[in-house]
Amino acid sequence: MMELEKELKQKMEEITPIDRQVMEAAWKNWDGLCKPLRGLGWLEEALVQIAGIMRDDRPHPDKRAVVIMGADNGVVKEGVTQTDQSVTMQVLENMGNDLSTACVMSHQAGCDMIPVNIGGLTDGVHPKIRNRVVRYGTGNIAKEPAMTREECVKAILTGIEIVKELKEEGYQLIVTGEMGIGNTTTSAACAAVLFGKDPADVTGRGAGLSSEGLNRKINAIRSAIAVNKPDPKDAIDVIAKVGGLDIAGMVGCYLGAAICQMPILIDGFISAVSAYLACILNQTAKEYMIPTHCSAEPAAKMIMEKLGMEAPLHAGMHLGEGTGAIMGLSLIDQALNVYYHVATFEGGHVE
Repeated sequence: MMELEKELKQKMEEITPIDRQVMEAAWKNWDGLCKPLRGLGWLEEALVQIAGIMRDDRPHPDKRAVVIMGADNGVVKEGVTQTDQSVTMQVLENMGNDLSTACVMSHQAGCDMIPVNIGGLTDGVHPKIRNRVVRYGTGNIAKEPAMTREECVKAILTGIEIVKELKEEGYQLIVTGEMGIGNTTTSAACAAVLFGKDPADVTGRGAGLSSEGLNRKINAIRSAIAVNKPDPKDAIDVIAKVGGLDIAGMVGCYLGAAICQMPILIDGFISAVSAYLACILNQTAKEYMIPTHCSAEPAAKMIMEKLGMEAPLHAGMHLGEGTGAIMGLSLIDQALNVYYHVATFEGGHVE
């Protein structure tokens, strides 16, 4: 085992289960409120989970960060996208300038946007972009591995470190997001390997591919699996061979949130694939993950089922960038609103 993998293993040993006693106390608080018992369903469950994660039955996850892992994917050379790779860094720059869809939505949800360049083709210029490039873009998975095993582990460790930094900066909740032209191709490739599915069953049109483009995408994934032969039981092998640096970085974010005892929200398809890969590396990390939104991508529902989770939002969204999870946060805010402001049965004089 290489040194970086030993370091990753040591960090994952810090992950412990969430606090069940605190969760029981939170349920008791819910059940004392003047409303139908357990009437808010998922909203109550999510808040109780957050209480257990934060070890506090009166949780206040007030300072939130939307962490965008940005990286370029060499498979774009196979004609699997509508746009070229220059768009990845342009959108990251737009996030720095507060111009993207996710930025606008973040304001409404009280979140700070944290763009991370983990594998773009160039360094980010805007001072808000955290440049943590592991390598400048990945290999074309249809012909070669995306990256080396060592680079993959380094990217996972980078994601962990980003979350640790945010914890030190006072953040209490993480929303996952990504930006990387071609990353629905790499995510579908990972899903096909992990679930033993034909690429046609897990591959969608991404940002609006034509039927011809979709066929190129499916064939590129088939080639990637045939050429690289990733091991579905080895998460690092899957990411290194057919994944991407954005995926590896998000895997690190999930593990980092579990290490730092912070709630972390799963966004859509790419984010969910990353969550599943993180669970292969450490099953307990799943206790810190909160599903929010089921993407319109074909494999999204499949991944939620494999995770044993159900996302409350089914809005036909497939924009990425954390937008679904930011929407899900608005549900959590309503849960917090009710939890702290509705009268108790005693206070409301209700039998």
